[in-house]
Amino acid sequence: MVIDGSDNLADRDSLIVSPISRVKGELRVPGDKSISHRAAMLSSLARGQSILKNFSSAQDCAATLKCLQSLGIGVVSDGSTIVVEGTGPVGLQQPARELDAQNSGTTMRLLAGILAGQPFPVTLTGDDSLRARPMLRVAEPLRLMGAQIEVEASGCAPLRIKGHRPLQPIHYQLPIASAQIKSAVLLAGLAADGITTIKEPSQTRDHTERMLPEFGAQITRDGNTLGIQGGATLRARNLFIPGDISSAAFFVAAAVALPGSDLFIRDVGLNRTRTAFLSTLRAIGADITVSDERLEGGEPVGTLHIRGAELKGLATVEVSGDAVPNLIDELPLLAFLAASLGSEMALSDAQELRVKESDRIAATVENLSRLGARIEEREDGWRLYGGSKLQGAGLSSFGDHRIAMSCAVAALVAEGPSTIQGARNSVAVSLPEFWTLLESVTE
Repeated sequence: MVIDGSDNLADRDSLIVSPISRVKGELRVPGDKSISHRAAMLSSLARGQSILKNFSSAQDCAATLKCLQSLGIGVVSDGSTIVVEGTGPVGLQQPARELDAQNSGTTMRLLAGILAGQPFPVTLTGDDSLRARPMLRVAEPLRLMGAQIEVEASGCAPLRIKGHRPLQPIHYQLPIASAQIKSAVLLAGLAADGITTIKEPSQTRDHTERMLPEFGAQITRDGNTLGIQGGATLRARNLFIPGDISSAAFFVAAAVALPGSDLFIRDVGLNRTRTAFLSTLRAIGADITVSDERLEGGEPVGTLHIRGAELKGLATVEVSGDAVPNLIDELPLLAFLAASLGSEMALSDAQELRVKESDRIAATVENLSRLGARIEEREDGWRLYGGSKLQGAGLSSFGDHRIAMSCAVAALVAEGPSTIQGARNSVAVSLPEFWTLLESVTE
């Protein structure tokens, strides 16, 4: 057995992961988490019924649906198909209690943009982890647009929002590259009287600006500057949500790390702002090809084919500057993979990893050190040295889904079994099917 949840484990949330020879077969991952959030929110602001197929199974997206229901939106789930009864731009209702975003930063920040343009007070809160993450960065531009938003003295949630309609259009320069802040301002721009523009320091994932025109909004782009015309009447849509490339990345990494692997991942999203991980792996010699390419709801979709091979003479993987935002979710995984391959990795300018579901810099360094890798923690990243052979060890998810799944990839390659604390429950945030999917393609 590759994954063992033995009754002998003292911690029922732990799993034992043993090394394997290769991964082989084919799989599909659930719908993209980022796209699912946005599809549900825009469907709620549209008039009429939207049907969203292959909707994400992540807890984060379930939190978004519950918040929308509390705002008076009709939501019916049938497996991975979600039916949303949109009420139009002014049809949301004041909730009876606080909206709980649970562990989802996307839910909190994007809903803040929508609620900034609603004429009623509401409070957005979340779990302990989410309430420790910075929210002033999203409150500031929404205040400039006319919404009243209070945060804690620390700059964190709860967000107490008293919206206004119409909002004032603004010309906003993002202080950091953040798709969530950009999206919050764009969504608030729907309720503005005029054109709101946002300039990014570097381009981030563009799901919001791709999806808005699908629902009838008017979007312009000039380089890294986006504009949205307020007052649009959104129309309901039926959408297929592509498979989540950030979830697929863990299976891609396992296939790259294990020579002899032969893996197909079907119907996965291939948005160019999300495929930097694939480009990075190809640059070190990974055999990854794409077929059956097409557009679904404005998003590129296709099939990945990964063949594992011995990778010789690997160059140091270096990530810094503008490359960081489009790799932000995969940076810990990239370190675990580099260590599995005996390669080196230098990461800088990634302070944002400190304020994710865990401190992902510290969590990555701690777990790789336990596995026997030579790695130095730095304030904005790490330096991983090559040549170490990983040994099975006691690892920790630190309550973070991406850290748990990254640990699993390294454990498949290490010599001897590894125990991952917090492995069962943490993955539910983004990919509750992870362990089942992994066992389905292991040999």
